[in-house]
Amino acid sequence: MESSKFNIPGVIGLILQNITVILTSFAMVREREKGTIEQLIMTPVTAFELIVGKLIPYTIIGFFDMVIALILGYIIFGVSVKGSIVLLILLGTLFLICSLAMGMLISTVAKTQLQAMQASIALLLPSVLLSGFIFPREAMPQLVYYLSCVLPMTYFLEILRGIIVKGVGISHLISPIVSLLALILIIIAATMKKFSKTLD
Repeated sequence: MESSKFNIPGVIGLILQNITVILTSFAMVREREKGTIEQLIMTPVTAFELIVGKLIPYTIIGFFDMVIALILGYIIFGVSVKGSIVLLILLGTLFLICSLAMGMLISTVAKTQLQAMQASIALLLPSVLLSGFIFPREAMPQLVYYLSCVLPMTYFLEILRGIIVKGVGISHLISPIVSLLALILIIIAATMKKFSKTLD
């Protein structure tokens, strides 16, 4: 019943999502604004290879932020990981990939950095309000509840609180893991399709 044990896992998820989405949302937009996107188009790399190449450095940054957030959560608030740290890192990496893919999708759609920032905020605010971080999803109206099902943060919060607070294993997290994987595939497919159209 301690608020810190309930909120700190959610804060870790929000930090990961906010940093990665905002950073990657500027990735292709900067190339377009500087005029270097044409040079990338001329290279023999495929759309998938280019997207993965853009995501790798941000994945490392996000992973580093996740470790720092876990350490500070323990030192400052005394929130320790009751479950498997290895499982938490693996599933955290899964969520990082999803967040980075969302940022890259925004980057392929936005024409300017201002548009990318506005789109990122428009995506991140519902994640705070609808994912269950502040309000329990069970108490939400049915339409809002279904809207929250399309947010990756919703499933990662369930994973975070399950591993950190309850200490559950992977068998209890199958549903959010499968949902997160499905969202990753959908977002990456949409990103690659939109990026290929941009190249054309």
